[in-house]
Amino acid sequence: MNVPQFETKELLFAHLRANKNIYLTAKKAMLKCADAVECHTFTEQGEQVTKASINPKAAEMESFEVVAAINTTNLMDSHDDVHLPGLWSKSLKENKMIYHLQEHQMSFKNIISDEVKATAKKMDWAELGYKYEGQTEVLLFKSTITKDRNEYMAEQYAKGRVKNHSVGMRYVKIDLAMNSDSPADAKEKAVWNKYISQIANKDHAIDQGYFWAVTEAKVIEGSAVPLGSNFATPTISVGEPTKATPIEPEQSTRKTGYEIFNY
Repeated sequence: MNVPQFETKELLFAHLRANKNIYLTAKKAMLKCADAVECHTFTEQGEQVTKASINPKAAEMESFEVVAAINTTNLMDSHDDVHLPGLWSKSLKENKMIYHLQEHQMSFKNIISDEVKATAKKMDWAELGYKYEGQTEVLLFKSTITKDRNEYMAEQYAKGRVKNHSVGMRYVKIDLAMNSDSPADAKEKAVWNKYISQIANKDHAIDQGYFWAVTEAKVIEGSAVPLGSNFATPTISVGEPTKATPIEPEQSTRKTGYEIFNY
């Protein structure tokens, strides 16, 4: 659901106030099948200034490790959402079988790897190649890539062509933040005040006047995509040869279902 454009912030805030529950319900329940179809144009600090570390022999390997930033927190994305540190903690403990996919397609031919170690790691923005100050919490995938699983995407990674990633998920806890001075929006202003200072591209949030604060989400998969709604999701490294790691027995107890948000 897209928020309409209004001539004044007062009209915008009145609309959000009246329709908040509808938007929140939609964001929690609506299936999203695409990434940044309509996206903000982020420039200056939003441009990555370093490239992934690529082993020049990766293209010749049958198997190698890819380290990828699937999602980053403290950034307003093209859906006006801000993922906040800690949102993956519960999900990463519960879901031990997370897929690395091609463009969010949950099919055998689009699986890049099911040998994935997913973690949440605090990193400086500079470590990801961005000029923002402060830190982000990265949803980090270390994936074993084998040519016989998805030869096309193995080649794309080996040649350094995968620049963006996107997380397949469902929102659990999300709230509206508004920079409104109306007493009727006191709760939304409190959310705004709590998080605005930690948003790396806060100028975009301030200009817009609102954002959606996500504090818990369920991760199902992470995908290589041409353009993600969160632009700060690069490939970090394409590395040395790896050996396949057996799937632990308890991983077969994961929850199933594919009602997800692809961001």
